[in-house]
Amino acid sequence: MTVEFRTLDPAKFQDPLLTARGETRASVALVGLRTLWVNTGTLCNITCRHCYIESSPRNDALVYLSAAEVAAVLDEAQAAALPLAEVGFTGGEPFLNKDLPAMLADVLGRGLQALVLTNAMKPLRNHAAALLALPRAGLTLRVSLDHYAPAIHDEERGAGGFAASLDGLRWLASNGFAVNVAGRLAFGGEPEAAIRAGFARLFAENAIPVDAADPVALMLFPEMDARVDVPEITTACWGILNKSPDSLMCASARMLVKRRGAAAPALVACTLLPYDPAFELGATLAEAARPVPLNHPHCARFCVLGGAACSR
Repeated sequence: MTVEFRTLDPAKFQDPLLTARGETRASVALVGLRTLWVNTGTLCNITCRHCYIESSPRNDALVYLSAAEVAAVLDEAQAAALPLAEVGFTGGEPFLNKDLPAMLADVLGRGLQALVLTNAMKPLRNHAAALLALPRAGLTLRVSLDHYAPAIHDEERGAGGFAASLDGLRWLASNGFAVNVAGRLAFGGEPEAAIRAGFARLFAENAIPVDAADPVALMLFPEMDARVDVPEITTACWGILNKSPDSLMCASARMLVKRRGAAAPALVACTLLPYDPAFELGATLAEAARPVPLNHPHCARFCVLGGAACSR
């Protein structure tokens, strides 16, 4: 059966203060920086069909950050006594950045938690020796497996991708690394319970210590398509949905990026909106502490209505 989607009304998500109906748009204040995301660069070893950030072997719109650039932001957080507890690394494929092991060593050495989003393919294995030299405490690697069925995963990520990622996941688990898995809700057309059951079988068959019933250990993300219609979020929605703005990512997180051609990195509101200049908040954590208007379809679909978050 083909599902028909309504195209997004072009009048929506235009004004950061007002919705298309003239209602007050919801915004989210930063209550405390708990998670700093680092986009290590948008280059990736594969090209997925539905990558929200359009990563590929050719997309370097966000260039590689250096360990020194990340350390400068961590120093600012430490000097300001911010409640930073976790640093997440995303891309692209983070392990293509040669400075990633040094970044991880710095983060763990400061007593912070480190989370790496990876496809666990060849770039990760190229850093095997450096990874094995890192402390295990505080480090988690979240491996992308879009579906428990190889054919469905490979339809999104390319032939052989499932086998390579599963092999990397097994290697991480067998070497004592804490692992999570990220899947997708829409692939396969199944209810969430069936997807989790399928992953549970896969994990059991491969001795992978991930609890498929745990929504953090196995994160199943909603799909993001900015072309599909979605309601705008007004200040009244918090009460209607019985949801607190403090539960959204942008209440406790920011992401560091470096645009191609830029002299220095910048901080953006979240992992989902790395390109939109309206969500670039400044060059320092102090500048980036201002509220974020929910003026993008991803804010509504993924965070408010989807209830999803990228961090643990």
